[in-house]
Amino acid sequence: MKRTLLYIVVLAIGVPLFCKEKKKADLPLASDLAAITARGRAIAEYDVAAWHATDVIQDLAPQKGSFRYYIARKAYDGKWSVVFGRLSDAHDRFLIAFEAIQGTKPEFFTDKKYDPPLENTDFYFFAAKAFDTALKDLGSVNRPYNIYAIQSETGQLYVYLLPAQTNNEIYPLGADVRYTFSADGNTLLEKHPMHKTVLEFKTDAKTQAGLHTHVLSNLPEDSDVFYVLTRKPSIPEYIGTMDKKIYVIHTDGTIALGK
Repeated sequence: MKRTLLYIVVLAIGVPLFCKEKKKADLPLASDLAAITARGRAIAEYDVAAWHATDVIQDLAPQKGSFRYYIARKAYDGKWSVVFGRLSDAHDRFLIAFEAIQGTKPEFFTDKKYDPPLENTDFYFFAAKAFDTALKDLGSVNRPYNIYAIQSETGQLYVYLLPAQTNNEIYPLGADVRYTFSADGNTLLEKHPMHKTVLEFKTDAKTQAGLHTHVLSNLPEDSDVFYVLTRKPSIPEYIGTMDKKIYVIHTDGTIALGK
């Protein structure tokens, strides 16, 4: 028994320094995890803004075909504006038929109607062009999807396609994609599938945490953070990756490496 104990101690002491350095190098950077959190929070905020803005605009009983996309954007003062419109026939402008502007609370929006439509040739126009490309790439699907446009950390345009929730008690996760476009929405730079299959989860007051595994990457995804932030009741999510690590996304969207 003593010989075995001595052997283990010698092995532990004899581990070369470069192995320890390699192990450290395999760990994710805190800045990478923080960036995932920031993107996930941005999608979640976008989703809430679009939800409340859509309710306001629907009260105006818009005519069928008056808009194809709704596009949200966060202003410098932290408030969201959501516009509802379509690309012009020449695809050289975005024609805004309605706009909803956030007020003093996240759920308070005031509406505007533009007749004739307000013409836009910058962010909303760029996002609408990127939406067309992303949806064409997604192809035919058997469930509704939500689409989001977020400016990237380097000024490019992220477009997310996430399966929409169709039941208030069931939360879908998976079969989602993040596209990176040039800032003007003209060029698709990268397609990043985040998960393969759509999984649907139902939680209740007894559920303490969720768990799923990744097969496409070794890090949590932006949509994992979005999923945790939008799920009710609010609980953390544990994620197993192919490199045998476990991550936990806390209810505020922050990510930690499990032990």
